[in-house]
Amino acid sequence: MSRLFTPLTLRDVEVRNRLWVSPMCQYSAVDGVPQEWHHTHLAQFASGGAGLIVAEATAVVPEGRISPRDTGLWNDAQRDAWAPIVAAIRSRGAVAGVQLAHAGRKASTWWPFAPQRGSVPAEDGGWTTFAPSAIAFEGFAEPAALDLAGIDRVVEAFAAAARRAVDAGFQVLELHAAHGYLLHQFLSPLSNRRDDEYGGSLDNRARLLLRVLDAVRDAAPGVPLIVRFSATDWADDGWDADETVTAARWAAEHGADFFDISSGGLVAHQRITTGPGYQVHLAERVRREAGVPVNAVGMIDDAAHAERVLAEGSADAVMAGREWLRDPHYALRASVELGADIDYWPAQYLRARPA
Repeated sequence: MSRLFTPLTLRDVEVRNRLWVSPMCQYSAVDGVPQEWHHTHLAQFASGGAGLIVAEATAVVPEGRISPRDTGLWNDAQRDAWAPIVAAIRSRGAVAGVQLAHAGRKASTWWPFAPQRGSVPAEDGGWTTFAPSAIAFEGFAEPAALDLAGIDRVVEAFAAAARRAVDAGFQVLELHAAHGYLLHQFLSPLSNRRDDEYGGSLDNRARLLLRVLDAVRDAAPGVPLIVRFSATDWADDGWDADETVTAARWAAEHGADFFDISSGGLVAHQRITTGPGYQVHLAERVRREAGVPVNAVGMIDDAAHAERVLAEGSADAVMAGREWLRDPHYALRASVELGADIDYWPAQYLRARPA
């Protein structure tokens, strides 16, 4: 049996395979409310055989959106709009997850296919951004440093969004502590220059993440909880794999069940050499040294490669993004390529299944 098509259990949730869909922002929401585009976009992956589908970075507060077109879960109208999308995913046999996020200093930016770049000015719907320290991401507006009351509000917002996510039917929650967004900004010494209990030492820089974990775990007891880390900033004196291993251990002690290991995104001067599976070694290290289950992500674009990552013990699952966009039936195709006998081909598509 293919390892990629062996089920995996997260707490009480069984995921039918280990080929998962990464959260991918669509920049198509209206006032944080997902639209018909999101319904079609996500449900097609479930029809295509995905195991776990994690919906895009979804802001816990309005000022936490990457762009004005990001989805949210800070009000009940957004929750209610997510519910039929989640139902469509689950009715097709996949597990529905959502990535809860706050963009911090990388918020209030133009979406990628807008003609403009950089921060959105107030007259065009932009807003003041917040961060651990008043240090701008290169090319973006300078953020305001969060005070202690503001930090408390962030923790409360993650918990409230988690409750709404569960009410909408999401079965798995992912906390976004990667790619240069707020939780990652607190973790990295390149963006966190605080001199209070949230800055300086690693345990101080990890304090917000662990508080959010505790709050979300209390708000959603029993729900599988994933943390996405950037395992390295790819920049001198930044967050690195050693600190990621330690933080993953701590996060597991605070109720995290699984870890999504990516990298980069904190600073524009990062230096990354990309290539097929270029982040797998980071996932393998966190898995081995922290003793926690992980998925690998990053240019793992064919079934044989994904199978090999699991066979070599580098990860417990594989996430992909662009390959799912190229082929929303990636898992069905992969099952044929690997000779995996699965029983969840949609009946409507059986005529396309090779004999």
